[in-house]
Amino acid sequence: MQNFQFPYQRLVKTELSPEIQELVAAAEAVAEHAYAPYSHFKVGAALLLADGSMVTGNNHENASYPVGICAERAALSALDMNDTANKVKAIVVTYRPGQQTHNSPVAPCGMCRQAILEVQQWQQQPIAMYMYGPDGEVIFVENAAFLLPFAFGSGDFHTVK
Repeated sequence: MQNFQFPYQRLVKTELSPEIQELVAAAEAVAEHAYAPYSHFKVGAALLLADGSMVTGNNHENASYPVGICAERAALSALDMNDTANKVKAIVVTYRPGQQTHNSPVAPCGMCRQAILEVQQWQQQPIAMYMYGPDGEVIFVENAAFLLPFAFGSGDFHTVK
């Protein structure tokens, strides 16, 4: 039996660079405005782009659950993937504790991991992930691909010419 392992760090907010602390603040702010009337789990995500700008997104629930969208995919959908020079350097994801009894860092769901991986493959460079908990704990992964072992990607398509 083989094991899958990857490097990660547990940090606190004060150990983050000022640039990433600003990204955390943006994700926290947008989480406040998430539409989560069913789960009360308000999630915010912020992307740091190569030019220093940020793109944010939050979750939007729907009574028909598959219609909703996660914060990470909401932010990624605002990304202009025709702008090949402005790539995603880092993503912060956090949440606002509602009825939850913990403040641990939150990780992207499987669909969001796949969406992030697609962007990472498109831009051909790693995306750093910062999973932030409301108590200030951070799990940092330098390459988003680590979060989705045995991933399915664009290289798995075989077209007939």
